[in-house]
Amino acid sequence: MEQKNTLDSAGETVMVRGLFPAGVPFGGILDEIPLGAAVMDLKRRVVLMNRALTALTGYDQAEARGIHCSNILRSSMCLQQCPLNGGDCNEYAFVQSNIINRSRERIPVRISASPIHDLEGRRAGYLSLVEDLRSQEKMDWKSSHSTNFGSLIGRSPQIEKIFSILPMVAQTDSSILITGESGTGKDVVAEAIHLASDRAKGPFIKVNCAALPETLLESELFGHQKGAFTGAAENKPGRFKLAHNGTVFLTEVGDLPMGLQSKLLTFLDDKVIFPLGSTKGVKVNVRIIAATLRPLEQMVREGLFRSDLLFRLNVVRLHLPPLREREGDIRLLMDQMLSTISRQFRKNIRGVSEDALSMLLNHDYPGNIRELKNIVEYAVNVCQSDMVQVSHLPEYVFEDGLRQKQAAKLSIPVPSSLGQARSDSRGCTWVDMEKKMILEALVAAKGKKSKAADILGWGRSTLWRKMKKFGLE
Repeated sequence: MEQKNTLDSAGETVMVRGLFPAGVPFGGILDEIPLGAAVMDLKRRVVLMNRALTALTGYDQAEARGIHCSNILRSSMCLQQCPLNGGDCNEYAFVQSNIINRSRERIPVRISASPIHDLEGRRAGYLSLVEDLRSQEKMDWKSSHSTNFGSLIGRSPQIEKIFSILPMVAQTDSSILITGESGTGKDVVAEAIHLASDRAKGPFIKVNCAALPETLLESELFGHQKGAFTGAAENKPGRFKLAHNGTVFLTEVGDLPMGLQSKLLTFLDDKVIFPLGSTKGVKVNVRIIAATLRPLEQMVREGLFRSDLLFRLNVVRLHLPPLREREGDIRLLMDQMLSTISRQFRKNIRGVSEDALSMLLNHDYPGNIRELKNIVEYAVNVCQSDMVQVSHLPEYVFEDGLRQKQAAKLSIPVPSSLGQARSDSRGCTWVDMEKKMILEALVAAKGKKSKAADILGWGRSTLWRKMKKFGLE
């Protein structure tokens, strides 16, 4: 039986002929492998990679083609422990390491490699398999969910209630809507649910609905066909297709444009995607977890969000409390962060002085856990002794602490920052609220936009775009 692989005239589709009555695309066969797989030439440049590796690395086939594998995997083992450095042998050892994907996430993996030979026995290239080990690192939640769930830590009644629900919702395929202020850990909860579910060995793909304009976001979510629009030089699978048998996490779903809300609603009903430029639907098995800090019910009343989409996403709702309402958790989180960051920075910091601790426990944390982490990281950077003092805290925390002390002496109310603003939100539109949050974050950050973006949990470009939109430049 004759078997050969050929490139078509466009040099894009590799076909296998001779096995079946008609040729079949080799890429389609490779896509059915549940592990990440890449075919490389003798110089270790990527020739083909499958859908699982695209989901793992964030790079699609067209971007990776011709690029050295070390620039796609971006693993610490590439330079020193690469199995292919072992010379011309027929079996290479498995290597356990980490890769950094396009979203700068560190993913534990096991990598193997095998040589590919031509019909005359000469070495022609390599096949590399990459296994995602995140699911193996998940913890036994039955024994540990009383104090943590994945990276989510807490002992307050509010967070223990969340812990008691997570194991149950993880075992179903219902859509989940996670709400809560910026920095409360919505991303961590979404990934923890995925890792505790039966989909843990499938991809977990995060899409920020606020990060891309509508036209790009549609292509990113649903994919496109070659020639669907100017610049669409080849077929591209969307995130839903890449997440087949896994989970798609739609963060900032409240920013999803109205046009795409309809398309997402159709997908939730039928589980079929229609790539841009195609009338042929593709059925995919994906669970949706969505998150937002926006008041979706209010947006429905204002005509900014579809009520039927809210009902479809809101099957299971998890509301994460702000850090200031989680009694006892600030100290627990701070100790854990201090230990982790001190170890990362190779410093021997034993703890926090009484005065500094008092200021930290009384701080309002408008940026929630993200802000607490930034404060601890700043303190560890600045601290040159074994104990964090008041002088090691960021200036705005120190000044806020002094203001609260003075107010306590004079018995006058202290104007709070974002927390107060949010509690006064009744009667305001979301636009008014967002303006207020931006202004107060800028005040708290003393005009520094990068710091204000950190407090709000946004990227700098998002903050810049919203400031321009509201005329706050």
